[in-house]
Amino acid sequence: MSSAPLERIQNEIEPLRQQIINHKVYSVINDLEDLRIFMQYHVYAVWDFMSLLKSLQINLTCTTIPWFPVGSANNRYLINEIVAGEESDVDSKGERKSHFEMYLEAMQQCGADINQIDQFVNALKTTGDLNKAYELSDTPDEARSFVNFTFKIINSNQPHLQASTFTFGREDLIPNMFLTIVNDLNKKFPDQISLFKYYLDRHIEVDGDHHSHLALEMTSDLCGNSDEYWKAAEQATIESLKKRIELWDGAYNKIVFATTTA
Repeated sequence: MSSAPLERIQNEIEPLRQQIINHKVYSVINDLEDLRIFMQYHVYAVWDFMSLLKSLQINLTCTTIPWFPVGSANNRYLINEIVAGEESDVDSKGERKSHFEMYLEAMQQCGADINQIDQFVNALKTTGDLNKAYELSDTPDEARSFVNFTFKIINSNQPHLQASTFTFGREDLIPNMFLTIVNDLNKKFPDQISLFKYYLDRHIEVDGDHHSHLALEMTSDLCGNSDEYWKAAEQATIESLKKRIELWDGAYNKIVFATTTA
């Protein structure tokens, strides 16, 4: 795995990563209602993460019949292992669930409204049209922009862009500050926060170390020795992080508005 191009991207995106890790949204999550609003924005990123991941699986493995070996066997292994962990992990009861399904259960336990994300997913199943699904579910503008960018990368059908966005734009972005807030709320409201705490702990355990290493290896392999690929990967990553900041801005503004109008 070539480290120099990876390090260049990591250096370039570090200011944006710090903006996300130190985002003002965390400072306004003071009670359950604030957390519920945050989750209603964050859930869109949890959902479209799986579409980005599956686009990589489609491009890097054979998902059609008849089967033929596709691309690098190492990349097949890497992406299949990540998919297995994300699509069929174990919940707090030891039952198999995707991380998205675990997140929805955490929202319900917390008292967050899942009607919007449910309407969005169901409308998308029915229509196959993101814009119609947004309208029917009244998806927040910032979430629309975030998901639209993800699907722009998916529809590019370029694995090196999909991999870089997945690797640098989605992993390792949960700050200790947020974990402390959730832990404190869990002490006060264990019957409402325990599933969300489990989700975060599981995310860090599964995604934060092992999966992030696999993703780095996959990105390096797909970009290879192409300066053009590495530059495009860097630009896609930068844009994805900016979209995350916009999503957090939306959650922040909604929390502040709810607090001032309560």
